[in-house]
Amino acid sequence: MNQFKPIFLGTAHPRSELVQHRRVVNSQKCVRAGGKHNDLEDVGRDTYHHTFFEMLGNWSFGDYFKEEACSMAWELLTEVYRIPKDRLYITYFGGDSSLGLSADEECRDIWLRLGVPASHVLPFPLKDNFWEMGDTGPCGPCTEIHYDHVGGGRNAAALVNQGNPDVVEIWNLVFMQYNREVEGNLLPLPQHHVDTGMGLERLVTVLQNKRSNYDTDLFTPILDAIHKGCRGPRYQGLVGDADVGRVNMAYRVVADHVRTLCVCITDGIYPGFSGAELVLRRILRRAVRFCSEVLHAPPGLLASLVPTVVEVLGDAYPELTKNTDQIMDIINENEAAFLSSLEHGRRIIERTVQKMEPSTNFPAEVAWSLYGNLGFPLDLIDLMLEEKGISLDSAAFNELALEDAKRKARGPQAGQVEDTNTHLDVHSLAQLQSNNVPVTDDSPKYSYTLGLHGQYEFSPCQATVLMLYRDQSLQKEIGAGQHCGVILDRTNFYAEQGGQDCDKGYMIRLGQQDILFPVESVRLCGGYVVHEVIAVETLRAGDQVQLFVDEARRLACMTNHTATHMLNFALRHVLGEHTEQRGSHVTAERLRFDFDTKGPVTVEQLQQVEQVVQDVIKQNKAVHMAEVPLTLARRVQGLRTVNEGYPDPVRIVSLGVPVESVLTCDSEAALQTSVELCCGTHLLRTGAVEDLSIINERQLVKGISRVIAVTGRQAKQAREVGQCLAMEVDSLSLRMKQRSTSIPEMQNLSKEVGQLTKVVTETAMPQWQRKELETILKVLQRTANTAVKKLEMKQAEEKAQSLLAKHCSQPVIVDTVPADSLSILMKVVNQLCDKSPGTSVLLLSPQASGEVLCACQVSKNCLPVFSAADWAVAVCAQMEGKAGGSPIVAKGSGNAKGMQGALTTALKFAQSKL
Repeated sequence: MNQFKPIFLGTAHPRSELVQHRRVVNSQKCVRAGGKHNDLEDVGRDTYHHTFFEMLGNWSFGDYFKEEACSMAWELLTEVYRIPKDRLYITYFGGDSSLGLSADEECRDIWLRLGVPASHVLPFPLKDNFWEMGDTGPCGPCTEIHYDHVGGGRNAAALVNQGNPDVVEIWNLVFMQYNREVEGNLLPLPQHHVDTGMGLERLVTVLQNKRSNYDTDLFTPILDAIHKGCRGPRYQGLVGDADVGRVNMAYRVVADHVRTLCVCITDGIYPGFSGAELVLRRILRRAVRFCSEVLHAPPGLLASLVPTVVEVLGDAYPELTKNTDQIMDIINENEAAFLSSLEHGRRIIERTVQKMEPSTNFPAEVAWSLYGNLGFPLDLIDLMLEEKGISLDSAAFNELALEDAKRKARGPQAGQVEDTNTHLDVHSLAQLQSNNVPVTDDSPKYSYTLGLHGQYEFSPCQATVLMLYRDQSLQKEIGAGQHCGVILDRTNFYAEQGGQDCDKGYMIRLGQQDILFPVESVRLCGGYVVHEVIAVETLRAGDQVQLFVDEARRLACMTNHTATHMLNFALRHVLGEHTEQRGSHVTAERLRFDFDTKGPVTVEQLQQVEQVVQDVIKQNKAVHMAEVPLTLARRVQGLRTVNEGYPDPVRIVSLGVPVESVLTCDSEAALQTSVELCCGTHLLRTGAVEDLSIINERQLVKGISRVIAVTGRQAKQAREVGQCLAMEVDSLSLRMKQRSTSIPEMQNLSKEVGQLTKVVTETAMPQWQRKELETILKVLQRTANTAVKKLEMKQAEEKAQSLLAKHCSQPVIVDTVPADSLSILMKVVNQLCDKSPGTSVLLLSPQASGEVLCACQVSKNCLPVFSAADWAVAVCAQMEGKAGGSPIVAKGSGNAKGMQGALTTALKFAQSKL
């Protein structure tokens, strides 16, 4: 429903085609394999869950609502499709007291009026019958239609929503009437909408009189193709314990996942390392694993199924027919890479199991290594172990995950253990040099290329262990289980330098492919690249190893480093040539950039900087890199920071202009683009950055500013969050303009402004937008506070006038008066004393909560004999309360039970002092 979200939120442009629609019917491709609505773990285990499915939708945008939606659905199912009524069961929202939401009895009554028996209309709680697209956004109660595949006159009400494969939901009718705010509260939408979704696969199962989605003609051709490809037993539709060897589960997994792969790749989503791409990579690997280990199919089975999928779906989605070869190539490439990792993982698990004592859990350290270093999804590890009747030590695994999260949260200063193993001390360095140990050749870190479909391919690197380092001493051998520094003759790992975080990954010893040595950090010391390694087995100098970089982390760092160069250029372009870099830090998650500035960066300048970067991204410029003599580099016009200590030769990174052109005599190319000296790893084209958003900007000290930015999916997410918050601010502004005359309403608005200000300040969003919203919210806060004060003053004046008329300028006024707050009560007292200067006043105000508010003021003529503080204390004590103040004004509170006695005490106390 994302494409219709602007309608639900009222953000669609009034002149757009979108807002012309009042009713819509559609069929769309859906993938549920990550995030809030995630079906991946269920796929294959049962016969009705899928990662990819086709959703049939009915939509009403402020037009029809519950009555029409329910009646049309019932008519279509029972009269057009002729589905037996006695097989259909209806669920509705049963309410939620914690949210103050009552049961949707309106919906229940509609179904009863349509003739559905009461025994077939069932209430369910929030988790089943309240639909939300995410943590925030449009939502509302829903009513679901379930179908009993067995029938025969039985009552299957007890099986609804119980995960029974014979009683499944086929249609969900969502009544969009609320919006979930950032704070978690529900606000009614301006208009009511209807969003209904019926899975085509499940409907076809009913209409073709099948018991399983996989028995319909949407899947049987694919299942037949799998059988021909693996030449194993035919698909029988078995589940659970009856599915010996999980062969039938494998059929379902492969058939479902290959459909998902075809559709996603055609739509431009390829298996990758973040976001949707990472989810697709996981789906592909899950399918490959079932092909290989359960169906025992030869490599290539998955790709061979693509033509069959195209044959089934091609008429509805003709774009599939144009991309068949590309889909097959991408699947084959990714399968080959994963099969290699899968073989490693299988050997590691088998070797570990052989060493385990009977009735023990699989060691968490090994599982963590598989997960972190080989990229094994946790469900695959669990499935592999489950087949062997072994459980993972989940508690220990979760502890490792928690430690890893804490280490990441601490950042580069992760502790002294890592530092002592990667920081070569001066004596060790001298020893290495005197022993003629050559410095590390780290040029392989730049050995990567762009593949046929735009993916980055990193070549593994073979090396020799030259020396080991632990506890500030060089060693030839390190025992199993110890942390140590490993010095190699060559490496493809990037050591932390130039503001870029180091690589992580693992190494394996040649001849022992199933033993992984995790590389936790990498540091450059005196020309030696020191890899911090966990020695899972004894490691010796002279060992031959092969190195594997964590590709996802490296690619994220490359993206953010290239984006940093683009940001540097954009800042100079917008703020002027005087803008000099003062520092930067690049991680896989974000980038930080410090620079000289003459003053605070404005909203307009931030927008201009982002636009310059966006332009470079759209141009998809080639990133040129070359090592040149430092003397040549110094001649480049527009090149910055050349006075620092750079190596010779030095590496030049140029966006869009070949390095040879930059070096040409009198060339001004570096003035028109980004040209920098840099040892970091970079993208080969700027388009892969996708997006950049500056999410924070502040002055560290006068004249130096710091910006923090994110790229790619994170940047897009920051913009989406910013748009949502902007809409909330607009909504609040609109409500403020209506100028309520109710003090509680205005106080609530003031509180909302404060809460929204806090969210805007703390949430990752474009900084320019944050500044704009903070400015608006500041005005709104001032407006709300002023309005509250004015309303309180007006109310206080009216009450004071009434009391003054009642008591006719008596020297003492003791009375009760309704007041919404102690602030208003105090204002009434002040007004009375202003209008009657010689009068002392004490007022009580009973509240709905049972509390009584007290406020008083004593005439200056009565001082020092008569004290307001003493008066308030005496009165509130009668109500078992407390008070305080000065001799002139005081306030307090107490319990309503003692109020009458308090009024008497107030009058007697005053009379005794006058």
